Formats: sequence, structure tokens, C-alpha cells
Amino acid sequence: MKPKDYETAKKLKERLSEIVPLLDFRIFGSRVRGDEDEYSDMDVFIEVESLDKKLKKNIRDIIWEVGFEKSVYISPLIFTRAEIEDSPLRASSIVKNIYEEGVKV
Repeated sequence: MKPKDYETAKKLKERLSEIVPLLDFRIFGSRVRGDEDEYSDMDVFIEVESLDKKLKKNIRDIIWEVGFEKSVYISPLIFTRAEIEDSPLRASSIVKNIYEEGVKV
């Protein structure tokens, strides 16, 4: 991962931590693998304890602000602990991929 991407992710995590306790926060996808191009988005995985409509909007607003400041489109996957642990999502290939290749910030 390029230093600029790590700094963007770090800034995003800091901003999100101001409004919600984060259980897990990872960057994954092309920017971690190093095969991104100039148009690649930054894929982020965010796990929180609980999520309601207002919190999800606030999280997305911060993601947009940080992405705008850093000139990168940030594409989030936001899940609750229950969704990860107690639903079919836990067996999905995307979640397995995130845990295998994702970089904790």
C-alpha cells in the first residue's frame, strides 16, 4: 500500500472514531494489492457494534469528506458485529477476502 493511501485510511479511521467505536477497520482491494490505477477507489471495511440510519448517514458523510479532501473515492462496506458473526455474510467470499488480504489501520 502506498503511504498516501495509508495516511488517507488513518485520517478516515480517526474521523470515524470520533463518532462511533470501531470494532474493525481495514483497507482491502486493489490499493492493498498494489494493482490500482489512477481511477481505482479505496475499499474500506468498517465493523461497528450497532448501526442505525442516522449513524450510517454520519459515517457516509465523513467518508465523503475525507475522500474529497484526499482526492480519492472511498467505497465502504459497513457491517455490524452481528452481521459478521451471526448471518450468512460470515461465509461470504468478500468477507473471507477482506480478512485474508485486508490491512488493519
